[in-house]
Amino acid sequence: MTTYRVNEIFYSLQGEGHHTGRAAVFVRFSGCNLKCPFCDTDFSSYQEMTLGNIMTAVSMWRHCGFVVLTGGEPSLQADDALVEALHQAGFYVAMETNGTHAVPQGIDWVTVSPKSPPSDSPTGERPERINELKVIFDGKTAPHSLLPPLRESEGAPLLYLQPCDTGNPERNTLLTSQCVEYIKEHPEWRLSLQTHKILQIR
Repeated sequence: MTTYRVNEIFYSLQGEGHHTGRAAVFVRFSGCNLKCPFCDTDFSSYQEMTLGNIMTAVSMWRHCGFVVLTGGEPSLQADDALVEALHQAGFYVAMETNGTHAVPQGIDWVTVSPKSPPSDSPTGERPERINELKVIFDGKTAPHSLLPPLRESEGAPLLYLQPCDTGNPERNTLLTSQCVEYIKEHPEWRLSLQTHKILQIR
């Protein structure tokens, strides 16, 4: 029987990117193929859950109709069976991924948050479709250098810049200011803020 390593399942508001402010059920998978210094997820504990376990948990909030598969790196575990079960339960399924692996075909909304240039991908893989790109702005890496090449059949994804949360309030203020100025100079980008942290909600 297939099991998934799940860090937590909870109900809150989407705090970042295109769906900011939307009520969502979050299924946070444990484990990632990258080690980003600003990652806010504790992977030291998780529970093995079957598909049935996950569906029982998310069904508590079926009325919201929106589930976000996140992590960690959810593309390492999420599969067609899980996506199909979520669809059958009436959920619109989004995934937040670092873009280094393919994702299940049935995902409705794919958010890619690249952490390195496409040429540095450890697998050479990428999602078949990207709806939005959310780049973490650290003041060092040029956002455009992180954009993956698009296939001719793909429409242009929405582009979001999100100031990196360094844990240092003064540094965060500086990065936010630099991020705003970058967007003013490159208006194809939009600002994404971690509104769940601003609101102090989960």
